[in-house]
Amino acid sequence: MKTVLQFLLCFTSLLGFSQKIITGTIQDEFGQPVNGANIFIKGTYDGSISDEKGNFKFETSATGDQILQISFMSYETITSKINIETYNARTFVLKENVNTLDAVVVSAGTFKAGDNSKTTALKPLDIVTTAGSVGNIIGALETLPGTQTVGESGRLFVRGGESDETQTFVDGIRVAQPYGATANNLPTRSRFSPFLFDGVTFSTGGYSAEYGNALSSVLLLNTINEPVQSQTDISIMSLGVGLGNTQKWEKSSLTFNTGYFNFAPYQLIVPQKIDWNKPVQAYSGESVYRRKFKNGLLKVYGAFDYTTFDINQKDINFVDKRNLAIRNNNFYFNASYKGYLNDNLQLQTGLGLGYGQNEIGIVNDLLQNNERALHYKLKFRQTITNRIKLNFGGDYFHTNFDENYTVYEANRFDYGYQNNMGALYTEAEIFFSKKMAMNVGLRSSKTNLIADYTIEPRLSFAYKIAENSQFSLAYGNFNQTANQDYLKFNSHLDYEKTQHYIFNYMYNKEGKMLRAEAYYKKYADLIKYNGNVPAYDSNFSNNGFGYAKGIDLFWRDNKTIKNLDYWISYSVIDSKRDYKNYSSEVTPSFIADHNFSIVTKYWVDKLKSQISTTYTFNSGRPYNNPNSSDFMNEKTKSFNNLSLSWAYLLSQQKILFFSVTNVLNADNVFGYQYANTPNTSGEFQRQAITQPANQFFFVGFFWTISDNKKTNNLNNL
Repeated sequence: MKTVLQFLLCFTSLLGFSQKIITGTIQDEFGQPVNGANIFIKGTYDGSISDEKGNFKFETSATGDQILQISFMSYETITSKINIETYNARTFVLKENVNTLDAVVVSAGTFKAGDNSKTTALKPLDIVTTAGSVGNIIGALETLPGTQTVGESGRLFVRGGESDETQTFVDGIRVAQPYGATANNLPTRSRFSPFLFDGVTFSTGGYSAEYGNALSSVLLLNTINEPVQSQTDISIMSLGVGLGNTQKWEKSSLTFNTGYFNFAPYQLIVPQKIDWNKPVQAYSGESVYRRKFKNGLLKVYGAFDYTTFDINQKDINFVDKRNLAIRNNNFYFNASYKGYLNDNLQLQTGLGLGYGQNEIGIVNDLLQNNERALHYKLKFRQTITNRIKLNFGGDYFHTNFDENYTVYEANRFDYGYQNNMGALYTEAEIFFSKKMAMNVGLRSSKTNLIADYTIEPRLSFAYKIAENSQFSLAYGNFNQTANQDYLKFNSHLDYEKTQHYIFNYMYNKEGKMLRAEAYYKKYADLIKYNGNVPAYDSNFSNNGFGYAKGIDLFWRDNKTIKNLDYWISYSVIDSKRDYKNYSSEVTPSFIADHNFSIVTKYWVDKLKSQISTTYTFNSGRPYNNPNSSDFMNEKTKSFNNLSLSWAYLLSQQKILFFSVTNVLNADNVFGYQYANTPNTSGEFQRQAITQPANQFFFVGFFWTISDNKKTNNLNNL
């Protein structure tokens, strides 16, 4: 027994002798002690917690080279290689974790909609529940500051830029033909149904080096990564019918939406200002297939639509109305993959194909065109440290545009162009701390139409000045090839160019957001031509120039009043250009100096209803009166539009929806068309460019069939 006790005492003393004491101090970047940090040797249970002075002390029986790990909430976890036998007390510095929800974000010029966005201004739900938008993504975006309501177009005009200065991308792949077919001075719609998208990023300026060939902005649409469940959606509307279905499996899912629209029954009930021979008739469909892999996600997206209509349009230059018949075919496809090659390297790649075909009868003449567009994208994202991430990659774009015009019982004229463009870019995202971040990038592109390479630096910076407040700055150079209306006649035109300078302030706290942004844009090398319209015999040049400057304000509040969500937008802009066939530098005809909108959404429990209103006001837009000696010196009356929608839950999965645009029946005028030559009295006659109808009424029944018997289409109205 005595021998056993002696052995235990000896073994215990040996254990005690082999224990090593590890001590040190934990501080933050400002030299302040960190209380409660967790310190331990990886692979063992040896460790401790730092005290109020940041000190720690523990014993370990480990030997040799080991890894000491230190972690604390809201700080980056650090590891340090130590040798137990030679270790001496030291001070360890923890850095704030820049990926926390309260970290600064670079927000200058950008509105985001998505559940993962820290700076959400509009949610995906907002895109389709805004009164007056009638499910049109562009209609909802026009309630944001920095946009112009150009009612005779229906396209997206941003901060003094034409609609073609905004590029649209789906899952990072460019869409060459984002709008539906239309006639002159008749509004069009976005081709894309909002049902398939859960993320929208709308840049009003100063966008990333990842994107190019756009002077004003980019619109990024991201399809849903993974649907919640399998379900079927049925829509019966005053304009047509729709059917959607989602099938969800363990590692994949398939969603499709299809619709048929015919405006004829509606136009029999609601008077129109347009003389329709055959109202709009359209077939459309979209589909997304998703496949999850171990380290990534594959998406395959496809969309098609076929549209026809036939109208008689009044033209001030002709006694009789002019017949116009359009048949449009459009197809868009893309496949994209995003995943990790290793823990720190992410790959994003994809291919997009677009095909658009128009057959347009103009009285007895025939105009035909088709556009084939391709985009290939390759992007890598390298995580260098938790604070530095590097994006780099390239794009290849191909465009083939052919058009021919056949005069009745006469000659046919053929023209068009091909454009091949390659681009390389790199951009670093740098977080100096939770309060300060910067993005710096460079993009360069080359097209076979132009000899020179573009050099496009991009820079943005953000600093958090208080818990809920920050400011951002952005600067960038942007280049864009000329519009196809010019390139089809002259394919040797240089890039159009602009520079953006942006200052942004943002306050965001508990359902309340304030954004204030000032900007300045300088345009150079804009396209000019002679004559009333661009033609094969026009003289084209890059001698145009201009500027745009202004202030955008946005306020949103969904907390102050129960069940009420609202936002207010206001923009003031000063913009002038000398381009197209302008004789001097003036404000373009699509720009209103003052733009205001207020959107409200209120849920009424007793009525099981969501009631939404949108009011939009734009000051008068300039137009040129040839009877006056001053160019573009007159303005239209102001634009006013009050819209109302009501969504009523008949049952949990059945919704009845009503919508009225322009409730007050305002007779809005967008401009005037003047005769090309004066009459016998020497006066140029004119006609007003107005809305196809003062009001638009929509009624729809939406029925969702799903396993949980709770899901409905309220989010998509």
